[in-house]
Amino acid sequence: MKTTAAEAYDVVVVGAGHAGCEAAAAACAMGLSACLVTIHLETIAQMSCNPAIGGVAKGHLVREIDALGGIMGRLADETGIQFRLLNRSRGGAVQAPRAQCDKAIYRLTMKKWLEDIPNLTVFQGIVTDLLVENGKAKGIVTLDGHTIRGKAVLLTPGTFLNGLIHIGLKSYPAGRANEPAAPELSENLKRLGLKTFRLKTGTPMRLDKHSIDWSEFEPQPGDDAPVPFSFRTKKRLENKVVCYAGYTNERTHEVIRKNLDKSPLYSGRITGVGTRYCPSIEDKVVKFPHHSRHQFFLEPEGLETSEIYVNGLSSSLPYETQKSILRTIPGLDQAKILRPAYGIEYDAVSPIQLRPTLETRLIDNLYLAGQINGTSGYEEAAAQGLMAGINAALKTGKKAPFVLRRDEAYIGVLVDDLISKGVEEPYRLFTSRAEYRLRLRIDNADVRLTGYGHDFGLIGDDDFHAFHEKKERVRNVIYYLEKKKIAQVDKEKISLKDYLKKPEIHFENMLEYGKIPEVLTDEEVRHVEAEIKYEGYLKKQEKEVAKILKIDGLKIPEKLDFKKIHGLTREAVEKMDKQKPRTIRDMKKIPGLTPSDVFCVYVYLNARNKKKAPGDNVPRGTIENG
Repeated sequence: MKTTAAEAYDVVVVGAGHAGCEAAAAACAMGLSACLVTIHLETIAQMSCNPAIGGVAKGHLVREIDALGGIMGRLADETGIQFRLLNRSRGGAVQAPRAQCDKAIYRLTMKKWLEDIPNLTVFQGIVTDLLVENGKAKGIVTLDGHTIRGKAVLLTPGTFLNGLIHIGLKSYPAGRANEPAAPELSENLKRLGLKTFRLKTGTPMRLDKHSIDWSEFEPQPGDDAPVPFSFRTKKRLENKVVCYAGYTNERTHEVIRKNLDKSPLYSGRITGVGTRYCPSIEDKVVKFPHHSRHQFFLEPEGLETSEIYVNGLSSSLPYETQKSILRTIPGLDQAKILRPAYGIEYDAVSPIQLRPTLETRLIDNLYLAGQINGTSGYEEAAAQGLMAGINAALKTGKKAPFVLRRDEAYIGVLVDDLISKGVEEPYRLFTSRAEYRLRLRIDNADVRLTGYGHDFGLIGDDDFHAFHEKKERVRNVIYYLEKKKIAQVDKEKISLKDYLKKPEIHFENMLEYGKIPEVLTDEEVRHVEAEIKYEGYLKKQEKEVAKILKIDGLKIPEKLDFKKIHGLTREAVEKMDKQKPRTIRDMKKIPGLTPSDVFCVYVYLNARNKKKAPGDNVPRGTIENG
């Protein structure tokens, strides 16, 4: 890594959070030169909130990032201090890894890994302007007037765009505690014509571990056999800390209710919309008055620090009120606050202004990723950064774009939701958002995506070879289970495969009937079991996907007069005339068009094609938006 910026690069990445690091690393792995611009070299990959990676749906994203050749999964395994597989007792589709990481080591390790990339320059500066020439992004300008040019620009500024921190009725401009905001860049984007809106998020207090009475809380240990995030992690992971669970009480809630007039959230000082799925403690008390208590978790921020993250007590109440809240909770009544909780407002760009590649429709070669697109979470940001970095590299090399479908990956669900539905509050990914979630499991992320990663040069030949060896082992075991017959009492013989489909039967039961021909890892065992138990559902979904793909591939004639299509609104006709979609799939990606608009065009084209080619059997059915 160089420490000074050269004049021009293939790609300029603004912001070195989770999105920016993935974007820069991916572009460089694909052969480009990149400059990663950050406000502070010391806060690269900073975990602004909870130092944890993964969770349901989020853990799925990390597995997919890893399968494509991204960084986050390997880094979480390397720096994790407690590991848990969530929903272990439930089906494979909703199982997901989560790791508590050492916050400082995570940041320092990412910095070191970036330093080892020869064609990457990291530059410290505050970006104030974008260089745009003839509708194309050409580079950036920093606060001190320094210009860095690039063939593509990727913006990943997190919460720094016009960021405003709130603690009680006090507020000050910042992108993160004690770090400057970027108001000039936000205004520049507005002048360029991009539509922005305000969002709000927050972070809880940090406590001194020596001031906590741990006997009052319930231990939450890690798993005995930790499950890695990365398919490439070979070492056995080790749990080094224990987290603890606790609860608020009616006294806590009474303190909060009495001080709502001091909350910027309820006094009108905060105008941005906060996340529904990770509300502040004052939001929980107001919106769920029937709950007598709310759970929180005490989670260490690292091995060499006394800071404890209070997961579940996010707040923007005044510091004195935060202290009063602690006094009501047994075990925290003597706790010392090392960092107060705060809320932060920031500007985001409406993501319906993006193409499926995360390039803006308004400005060519300008890509947006992370919280600027209205998402929340490290994992959502990293996934977008990886996709933006890949697509910037592909476009620079004049190659076809890379867009994942909803049936291929949670990353595809994430991006499609953003660009087609837009955002009204910070977007968080859930398994329920994926209509094909039985296909999108953590155990098969490599099967779905590693081929892409290898094609792009993000997955090395050795790792790709190991992946194929794994596939062969799994194939041999499934073949064995299909052929091996067992007798059932008063019934015909059935295969071990059909026996494993029974809900109460698991892979270890197969060992009762003979030696399995391959030695499988725990991960491979979960994969085999999921593939077999879900086989019937997966075959049904494959037919649905094939049907939708056939509809999506229906071509729209270049000179089609959309005004002739019955049922299309004037707005839809104008959008179609402007965007000129080539297929039904392209049409689905046009912001503002409804499923009804898509269906009208499909019915018209299907009838038109039947007249030209009798016997055409394009399937009919409801068109889903995305």
